[in-house]
Amino acid sequence: MTHVWGFLTPVPQENKAAYLESARKSWDLFKEYGALSLHECWEAEVPEGKLTSFPMAVKREEGEAVVFSWMIWPDKETADRCGASFETDERWKATMDMPFDGKRMIYGSFDPLFEA
Repeated sequence: MTHVWGFLTPVPQENKAAYLESARKSWDLFKEYGALSLHECWEAEVPEGKLTSFPMAVKREEGEAVVFSWMIWPDKETADRCGASFETDERWKATMDMPFDGKRMIYGSFDPLFEA
């Protein structure tokens, strides 16, 4: 069964092009490590909530957009190997710019329950 990495990130509106370029550059390396697909989604309509919301989760500030992303892996082992490579493969430093506040990024690793 596949495995999913999910991300929620606040990105300054003026960094949209830089964010997209970073995603495009890093995709080749993720693909080399076995990723099947990458989905980067820029905020279109993300309302503020009263108790919880995407903006609240990332502490979105004025002038920022919420980016919702996920990456599909063939299995957890392949994803874990890629994750471990962040510490050992120097190519990540050259491909993964972070045009956002990484301290407010939310991420996790998920096993699908249902796919259609």
